[in-house]
Parts: sequence; C-alpha cells; structure tokens
Amino acid sequence: MTTALEQVDRFFNAILSKEVVQICQNYIPKENTYVFVEGPRYSTIGYTNIAKGWQDFCDSALKLENIEWVEGPFTEECEQVAWVAGIVLITVAVKDKLSQQKFRSTFILQKDEIGSWQIRHEHLSAPLQDPYGIGDWLKKN
Repeated sequence: MTTALEQVDRFFNAILSKEVVQICQNYIPKENTYVFVEGPRYSTIGYTNIAKGWQDFCDSALKLENIEWVEGPFTEECEQVAWVAGIVLITVAVKDKLSQQKFRSTFILQKDEIGSWQIRHEHLSAPLQDPYGIGDWLKKN
C-alpha cells in the first residue's frame, strides 16, 4: 500500500506533468472537499470546482518546474486519516521567466473504499510580511 507521503509525491508529479485527470484523482470526489489554494483566491470548495481549477491551471501558461520539500515533510497516519506537512519550494515558469516561491504545505488525507489515500483538505500558504504592524513577536536571545 502507498503511504500518505508517497501519495502526495505522486500528486506533485502529476502537477509537474500537467496530467489533469491524474491530479484530480488525488482528491476525494465530494462537494465538501476543501482546498486553500496558494494563488489569488482564498479557497475552493467542492470536487467539481477543484477539478475545474486544475483544468484551467493545466490550460494556462503557468508551469510548475519543480516542487521540493525544504522543511519536512512531517507525516502521521492512522487507520483512515493521515496528514503530511512541511515547507515546499516551488519553481514556476511563466513564458520564459522562472521564479521560486516558498509555501507552507499541509495535506489531510483519507482512505477511500479500496484503501488508497485521497486528499480531503489541502492548504498552501505563505506568511504575511508584517500582518499586525509590530514585526515578529518572537524574541531573539
């Protein structure tokens, strides 16, 4: 059986290849599957909307060149639920321009009826520069 981490890595590979059917097969196909995307929208609710988003992504000029775990990944699995989390560095190509973005990345997975892991919730985000106007409250020694 595939581990939750192996499933997330397969998901990443499908994204890198822009294989929309493979990408979408990683999600629980229910209308309450919930995703926080790393882009300009806050969230996507429901498998139908998630699948449309991935189809539009695969049809766009945006291409992910690499997804690399740079912290973690950390993972835990129980019988029916697992989580995978860490920091990913994503290399993106838009036309001839490459850029890199670092994101916090969390996946909550659930086993389907045949025992394969599927994404129930996905959250990619980047910290805000100074959300409260006081800088980092963590004291330096």
